[in-house]
Amino acid sequence: MNVETEDQSLPKFPPLHHNPPSSEGSRRPPSTGNDVDDDECTARPFQRTRSPNSDMKRNKGAEYEKVGDQGVCKMHKFSLYETAVRYYIVGADVMDKKFRILKIDREADAGNLTISEDEIVYTKKEMSQLLNAIDDGNKSTGGMKLRCSTWGLLGFIRFTGSYYMLVITKRSQVAMIGGHFIYSVDGTELVPLTTGPSSRFKTSDAKNAEEARFLGILSNLDLTRSFYFSYSYDITRTLQHNIMTERAALAQGCPYPHDQDYNSMFVWNSYLLQPAKSALKNTFDWCLPVIHGYIDQAALSIYGRTVYLTIIARRSRYFAGARFLKRGANDLGYVANDVETEQIVSEVLTTSFHAPGPKLFASPNYTSYVQHRGSIPLYWTQDNTGVTPKPPIELNLVDPFYGAAALHFDNLFERYGAPVYVLNLVKSRERTPRESKLLHEFTNAINYLNQFLPKEKKIIHKAWDMSRASKSRDQDVIGTLENIAEEVVTTTGFFQNGDGRTTMPRVQNGIARTNCIDCLDRTNAAQFVIGKRALGHQLHALGIIGDTSIAYDTDAVNLFTHMYHDHGDTIAVQYGGSQLVNTMETYRKINQWTSHSRDMVESFKRYYNNSFLDGQRQEAYNLFLGNYIFAQGQPMLWDLATDYYLHHADPRAWSNKVRRSYINWYTPSFLEKRVLPKYVDPLGVTANKPLGYFDDYWLEYYKPLAVSSLLKIFSYMGKMNSTLRYIPFRSTQEGRYDLSPFKVRTEADQDVPDKKKAKKGVTIVDPSEEQQLAEAGEDDSLSIKSGTTVTTKRISIQRWLQPIQEKEKAEQGQVHGIMKGSGVGGEEKKQKEKLTPLDKSKAAQWTFTQVVNESLNPSVSVQEQDDYSRYVSHPLTLPLVVSTELPTEINNEYLEYVNGSWKDIGIVTGIKEEDLAEYRDFLTVAENPLTVMEEDGVKKRYKAYRKWLLGKSLFKQQPID
Repeated sequence: MNVETEDQSLPKFPPLHHNPPSSEGSRRPPSTGNDVDDDECTARPFQRTRSPNSDMKRNKGAEYEKVGDQGVCKMHKFSLYETAVRYYIVGADVMDKKFRILKIDREADAGNLTISEDEIVYTKKEMSQLLNAIDDGNKSTGGMKLRCSTWGLLGFIRFTGSYYMLVITKRSQVAMIGGHFIYSVDGTELVPLTTGPSSRFKTSDAKNAEEARFLGILSNLDLTRSFYFSYSYDITRTLQHNIMTERAALAQGCPYPHDQDYNSMFVWNSYLLQPAKSALKNTFDWCLPVIHGYIDQAALSIYGRTVYLTIIARRSRYFAGARFLKRGANDLGYVANDVETEQIVSEVLTTSFHAPGPKLFASPNYTSYVQHRGSIPLYWTQDNTGVTPKPPIELNLVDPFYGAAALHFDNLFERYGAPVYVLNLVKSRERTPRESKLLHEFTNAINYLNQFLPKEKKIIHKAWDMSRASKSRDQDVIGTLENIAEEVVTTTGFFQNGDGRTTMPRVQNGIARTNCIDCLDRTNAAQFVIGKRALGHQLHALGIIGDTSIAYDTDAVNLFTHMYHDHGDTIAVQYGGSQLVNTMETYRKINQWTSHSRDMVESFKRYYNNSFLDGQRQEAYNLFLGNYIFAQGQPMLWDLATDYYLHHADPRAWSNKVRRSYINWYTPSFLEKRVLPKYVDPLGVTANKPLGYFDDYWLEYYKPLAVSSLLKIFSYMGKMNSTLRYIPFRSTQEGRYDLSPFKVRTEADQDVPDKKKAKKGVTIVDPSEEQQLAEAGEDDSLSIKSGTTVTTKRISIQRWLQPIQEKEKAEQGQVHGIMKGSGVGGEEKKQKEKLTPLDKSKAAQWTFTQVVNESLNPSVSVQEQDDYSRYVSHPLTLPLVVSTELPTEINNEYLEYVNGSWKDIGIVTGIKEEDLAEYRDFLTVAENPLTVMEEDGVKKRYKAYRKWLLGKSLFKQQPID
C-alpha cells in the first residue's frame, strides 16, 4: 500500500509520550535457575558437578552420538580449562544440552601445535563426569582449573616461539538476519600455549626482546573495534549468494549441515585459522571467521508494519593498510580500501528466510543491494614522508596492457557478474595535475579492456568531477547524483527472494563501483545517494510505498542518512585515521558555517595519523593478516624499509606461471547472467525432514525450553534505532502528528502544526525546551541536519554571538521577536546550567542567517524594559554644591558614594607635573589638528611616525611606552 500522505490538516490525536518506563517497574528479580541470557557480554562457564555420584559413572558399553549426526554442528559457548600440561576447551550448543571437548597440548615443541578433537557428543551429565575424571587424574600437579569462558575461538598465531590462542571473551548483538544473530567482538584474550612458570614440567621460554616486540605490534590492532561474527549466518557472503547456495543445495538433495564456503577475501582471521584447519576435522565447529568493517541495523515503523534496514560493510584483507601506505592495486589485482557494502531491507512478517508452507529459503520479504568501493586499479603511490597534507601522485609503472586492472575487473565479474558501472569522482581539471593524471590513465585502461568484452557486458565508465560541482553555485550535486543513482540501480537491479510461483524473484547482476582518490568523503556521499535510490526500489518491491523514490527530510531518509554517516566515519577511521571531513550536508550545501571548524579538526586528525601513526597500524595489519611471517635469518618486521614485497607476488615465481592473455583477459563464465534456482521441495535424504534440520534459527532466536521472558527475548528489538525516534516531539505533544516515515518534515511539524504552509526559516528554541527534547530521546533526530528547510530545532547558546535573555510571554500570550517564550505569567523558571556536550553540538548549528535575522528583528523583554526604565529615571540632576553641609533632599546612593573609601586610595593625588603638562598639551587643539608639524616630532606619540619616515615598518616595532 502507499503510505505517503499529502500535506493536509491532520486530525487531533492523543499526545504521544516519550518517557521511558521507570526502572523500578521494569526491574525483574535476579534469576536463580538455569536462565540462559544470551544478551550478556561475557559467557557463563560450564557448570560441572564437583563430586560425581556412583550412578554417574560411565558404562563401558554406552553408545555416544557422533559428530555429523543430526544434533551438534555449531557450538555457541566455550569454557577453557587448564592443567599443568594441557588446555581443555568444552563447547556447548545453543540449547546448552550437548557438549564436545577439545584437547590442546602445552608441552609441544616451539613451532608445533598439537590438538586432539573428540568427535563424541556428550550430555551435560557425561561431560561433568569426564571433567571430574580429568581433574582427579591431575591432582598431583594442581588439578584442573577454569581459565576463562569464551564465546569462540579466533585461531592460533606464533611469532618466534610457541603458539598463542586468540579467544573472544566479550560480545554484543548488532543485527539479526533471518533469525540469526550477528555479534561484534567486544573483548579478546591472547592465551600462550606454554606451561606455567610454576610447573614442574617443561617451563615456558623466557620472552625475548623480539617476542615482546611482536606482541606489542599486535596489540596496536584493536580487535574490539569493528570486528563481527555470527554462529549460523555466513556474513562473509552477500544475502543473494547465501540464498542461491541454499536453494542449489536443496535442488541437489545435499544433506545438512553442508560445508560452509566462506569468502576468504573477507575472513580477517584467515591466517590464524590455518593451523586449526590442518589439525581439526571440523574447524568451523570450534573457530569463528570474523569480518572487519561496519554493521548496523535499524527499524522503519510504517503504521504497524516493521521493516528492518541492515547495512553490512566488508573490508577486504588483501592489500589492506593505511591511507598513504596502500594506494592503487598490487600485481594480483587487489586494490586498496576495497569495501563491499550491502543493504538488506526486509519486512519481518516472519522471522526466518522461509515462506509459509514451509517453502525453504523462499521468503519474498528479503531484499538486498550491494555496492563496491576501491582505489583506482593502477600502479600509483603517494609519498607522505614530507610535510604536505596532499603529497604528489606518482604513476610508478605504466602497463600498456593494464594487467592489474584486468585482474581486478575479472574478480569483480566473478563476485558480482556483469556489467560493472564505474562511477569515477576524481578531479578532471587542476592547475597542477594530481588526480587528473589518474583520471586520464584510468579512462585509457577501461577503454582498452572494453575492446575485448561483449557489447552488453562492457564496463560502464561515468567520470564526474564532484569536487568542482560542489564548489559551484549553479550545479546541483545531489540532483546529478540522483540521476546517476537511478541509472545505476536500474542497470544492475537488486535481489529479492521468491518461490517463482506466487512471488517472482529478482537477482542483482552487476555492481556499482565508486571511487575518488581516498574512496572516503566523495565516495560515501555518492554511495549514500545510490543506496537511497535502491532503498526506494526495495520498499516498493516489498509493497510498502507506491513509488520508487523517497523524498529527503523524511524520517526514513534521516534514519538512512544517520546510518550511512556512521558507515562512512567507520570506514574513514579504518583507512584514513579520522572521520569523514565532508558529509552529506556539505554536498547538499546545507551545512552550518560553524561546522567548518569540525571539518578542519578532522583534517588535522587525518594528517596527524597519516604522518605518525599509520606505520604502526600497517605493521599490525601485516602481522595479524600473515603478510609477514617470522623466519630465522630473515629481517625483522620493524627493520623492513618497505612492505612492498609483502603485498606483491615474488617476481621469481612469474617464470613458472602461464602468462594471462592480453586479449582474453576475462573469464567468460563470470559474465553469464545469474538466476535464482527454481524452488523445489527437498529431495533424496532431505525429503520429509523437519524445518529444524535445515535451519536452526528457531533455537537461536527463541530458545525453546529455556526459562526466559518476552522482555528478554525481544530485548534486542527494543535497543534498535527506529524512525519512531525521529517524529517531531512538539507535534506529538500537541496531538497533531503524522507517523508516516515518508512524510517530509517541515517547520510546520516543528512549530505551528495548524498552518498548512510553513514559513521558510529557522526556529530557535530556548534551553528549557531543548532540555525537554534531550530527555525525550530526540538526540538522533536532532543530529540529522538535512533538507533545504531545516527540520531540527536550534538552541541559542553561542553567547558571544547573541546573549541569552529570559524571554517572557506577554499577558496576551504573544511572543516578542523570534525567540520562544520560556515562562508563563512572568515567572522565571530557568537557571544557568553548565553546557553539556549535547548543548555544545547543538550550538554549532547556528547559522550566519540567524544572527542577521536577530539583528534585523530586535526584541526587548520585560526585564530589559525594567532595566532601561531604571536607568532613565536615575537621579543624575544634582543640586549645585555651595557649602559643606549636606542637603536635606539627596539620593542615598549618591550619599554612599560621597562618604565612600575612594578618598583613601589616592585617585587625584600623586600626579607628576610632566604628565599634567603633556595632558594640557594634548587638550590644546591646533588650527590644523590633522597636520603634523615639525615641532610635533619630539612628542612621544609621534615616535612610531618618526621611525616610519626613516623607512622602518610600523608592524615590526616594539610596543611604544
